[in-house]
Order: sequence, then C-alpha cells, then structure tokens
Amino acid sequence: MKTLKLRIKDKHAAQLNILAGSVNFVWNYVNELSFKHLKRTGQFFSAYDLATYTKGSGEYLNLHSQTLQAISEVHAKSRKQFKKAKLNWRTNNPKAKRRSLGWIPFKRTAIKHLSTRQSGKKSLKSTIQLSLAKGKKLIIDLWDSYNLSLYRINTCELVQDNRGHWYACITVKEFPKIKCGTGQVGIDLGCKDSAVSSEGDQLQIKVTDQYAEKLAIAQRAKNKKRVKAIHAKIKNTRQDLIHKFTSKLVKVNNLIVVGKIKSTLFTSSKLAKSVYDAGWFEIKRQLDYKCANAGCHYIEVNEAYSTQTCSCCGSRQDSPKGREGLGIRAWFCRSCKTTHNRDVNGAKNILAVGLGRL
Repeated sequence: MKTLKLRIKDKHAAQLNILAGSVNFVWNYVNELSFKHLKRTGQFFSAYDLATYTKGSGEYLNLHSQTLQAISEVHAKSRKQFKKAKLNWRTNNPKAKRRSLGWIPFKRTAIKHLSTRQSGKKSLKSTIQLSLAKGKKLIIDLWDSYNLSLYRINTCELVQDNRGHWYACITVKEFPKIKCGTGQVGIDLGCKDSAVSSEGDQLQIKVTDQYAEKLAIAQRAKNKKRVKAIHAKIKNTRQDLIHKFTSKLVKVNNLIVVGKIKSTLFTSSKLAKSVYDAGWFEIKRQLDYKCANAGCHYIEVNEAYSTQTCSCCGSRQDSPKGREGLGIRAWFCRSCKTTHNRDVNGAKNILAVGLGRL
C-alpha cells in the first residue's frame, strides 16, 4: 500500500469546509454516543454498531453512506489505539482555541478518476469524482505530480493543513516500482551535514537557515499568517532535499547501511535544535519504505567508534576523540599514511559493519 498526497485547487476550499463541518458533526455524535454506552454497559461500541446509528443521516448532511461508515471505523480504531473512553471533540470554528483541521474520508466505490491532462511543460492536472448523498457528485481538480492514470485508487481522504490548503491523500495498491542499483553504501548521520555517504555525497539541510531572519521578523510582528507560510516553506524545502537524496541512493545501490542513532538522546541537550533540523528520523523512514518498494536491502547497525577508527587499517591512535575533537573534520592516520574526512570515514566503517553482519 502506498499513499499519494496531491494538492487540491483552492477554488474547492469553501465547499470542502462545509463538508468537513458535516464530518465533524458525525464524529462528535459518534464520540458522545460511544461514551454514554460505555458508562451504561461497560462495553465499547464496535464500528459496525456505530454505523447502525448513523445510517440514513447522510441524506441530511450531504455525505455518502460509505463516508459515514469510514468515520465510524476510524473512531473505533483511534479509540482502541489511544486507549481512551472518549476522544477529542472536533470543531471547525475559526474562533475556537483548538480548531480541528478538515478531514473527509471516502472509500473505493465513492471515488472515480476522470482524466489526467498536461498543463504547462512539466505539471499535470487530474480530475477525480467523489460521490455524495442522493447521487450528487463532487468533482475536484488536483495538481497531479504522480500521474494518477498509472495507479489503481483504493481509498481517498481529503485533509486540510493549518494554512487552510486542502490535499487529497490517495492510497493505491498497484503502482510502478523503482528498480534498485547494484552498489553498496554506508550512511553517517550528523548535525553539520545531515547525512554523508561512503561515496562522499552530502545532504545539507542547513540551507533552511536562510529563512530564520524572516521567521523572527514575522514572529515579532505577530503576523500569524506569515509565520505559518515560512514554517511551511522550511518544511517543504527539508522534505524535498531528503526525498532527492534518498531516491538517488535507492536507484544506485542494492545495500544501504545506516548508523543506528536516536534523535531523542540529544533533544534535551544544546544540540536539540540542530538535531531536529537534521531530520534523522525522516531520512531513515524514507530509506526504509523506498528500499522495501525497490527490493533494496536496508539495515541499521551500531555506529560506535565509527568516526574514530581508520577505515583503511583500523587504527584509532591519531583520530580526534571526545567533545573537543568534534570540530576536527579531517585527520591523518600515521599508521597507513591516509587522510580521512571524518564523516566519510565513519560512513565507510558503518558499511563495513553492515557487510560483516550480512
């Protein structure tokens, strides 16, 4: 299963906001009904039981019957997942302290892909049809970066971000797979360079620091709209850089070895901001699912002493050590007369550990 996230044109926002209000109404009703039943009987309602109480309401709320079923299923699943008797109340009132972002689920039979057409030199536009109550249809236009005509749509959820933009999250089962290469590479994760490969390729996310001054100005001016836009720009830039880096690795290599490091170990130190900006979790998450899709081997290994050990002779005598040596990015091994880049040397040692495990 794979999820494609496509941007919906802003001209549909007003209609989608109304439908999202109807979804919130059903969610709140199901939430209250389930809680009262639990207090009275000591048992939870299942998704099937909840669907019985919402049957027929789609005619008045302009929602498809399967959309009502999907709301009940998600509620029952979330309640079980978070182990709560009652979930949070949903509201789309802009004056509320905790406004819920819009969410409209659709099942397979309520979705139909109509067409994909070229718009400009590279961009594609797709049109999908979603079923509502009483045979009504909702036709929405998407900015299609995946070419939906190549996929078989399974389910669709329309979701809203904090800037009010709407996206279609479409799950697909059958999709074209990437073919992996034949190489082998080790990845060393760090703060200065988020990731460095044993081949010398670098992932630098520090470019997002260029937005720091603009963000500070907007925050001091209390311009919430501008602050959200800059945060979105930083997030999208980071995601784009990581996607390009990980996709290139998967296409070239058959084995990818990453040092096993947890960002939570550093979030209570002075390195917290740098660690959050580096995006280690996102790098490993993308490599994991992309390798599984392409048939590439992905493993995580213990990276202890990987930057202190010479990748040529295994000596540790001349390498920088401790916190004082973190600023030394290159060093010379007198045992084998080799000059090492600190991060590349660590990536080579991580690859060696992965090959040894295999």
